[in-house]
Amino acid sequence: MASFILATCQSPDDKTATQQFPTPDSTSVTSSTAAPPLFSYIVPRTIRVKDYFPFMDSLVRHYDSLVPYQLTEHLLVRSNPRIIDTLEDTDYYCRMARGEFVYDQRQLPVLHQGDTLYIPDSTSARALLDRMAATWIDVNIPEFTLRVVEGQDTVQCMTIRVGQNKKRYQEVLGRVDDLRTRPGIGTIVRINRAPSLFYDPHTGRRFIYTKRDDGRTTRMPLIPWMEPEINGIRMGQMIHPTTNPETLGKAYSNGCIGCTEGEAWRLYYHAPEGTKVVIRYDLLLIDPVGDTTRLPDIYGWAK
Repeated sequence: MASFILATCQSPDDKTATQQFPTPDSTSVTSSTAAPPLFSYIVPRTIRVKDYFPFMDSLVRHYDSLVPYQLTEHLLVRSNPRIIDTLEDTDYYCRMARGEFVYDQRQLPVLHQGDTLYIPDSTSARALLDRMAATWIDVNIPEFTLRVVEGQDTVQCMTIRVGQNKKRYQEVLGRVDDLRTRPGIGTIVRINRAPSLFYDPHTGRRFIYTKRDDGRTTRMPLIPWMEPEINGIRMGQMIHPTTNPETLGKAYSNGCIGCTEGEAWRLYYHAPEGTKVVIRYDLLLIDPVGDTTRLPDIYGWAK
């Protein structure tokens, strides 16, 4: 399969499960007479990564009964984009670039006491929902690139890793499996917001720690994984972060699509369940000035 595509890649812009969070009360909620926002909420205490999703769920449950639209976590966070910036900054390598070693990403703060979160009015919510409905994920395997597209505009672009060009026995499947990432069209059908069970697919061995590119060992980070259904089949090729970004731009995985930890957070908030996914194997690129580049045929599918 080969076709011409535009080469432009632009970007604009365990106590957790049982811990209870207080329902927002009149002391933490203030109604706004001018839109937006419809409401403002003052964060009562520091919220760390390990408690982040239960806390956000508590806010969504409360405010969903007060707003004239269906409030979701994605809509709430997209209305408060600095949250995404903070989550992106929990990336191990971003922290190390500043000389900060993080052994357990789950302990990092996302929200601080006194922070203000805004609940959008109907007009702002509708505009965001329309943008989200027009968003889709475009993956070009031999380009090692994933784009988040709103209509025809690329709003996020990242270098990824894709499946290896080989077959190998997978203990978790009990058979030899083709590790190449498969092209096709589908949607995001499942999101694991707090993955905690990590297995080596070859050996079936569970692990909770990861060795970083710099040789240091840390706990596995808590970052959502997304599963697309492609051509009506759930192939098990997840979209998820890798703790070893040196493998990006390579055919290295067991079929999954990998990105950096920080980019995985930004991608998650642009791709709720139901988001369209297109995975291509296009070898010919055309840049904005009309020059053509032919990519290496990493899987030999053009022969």
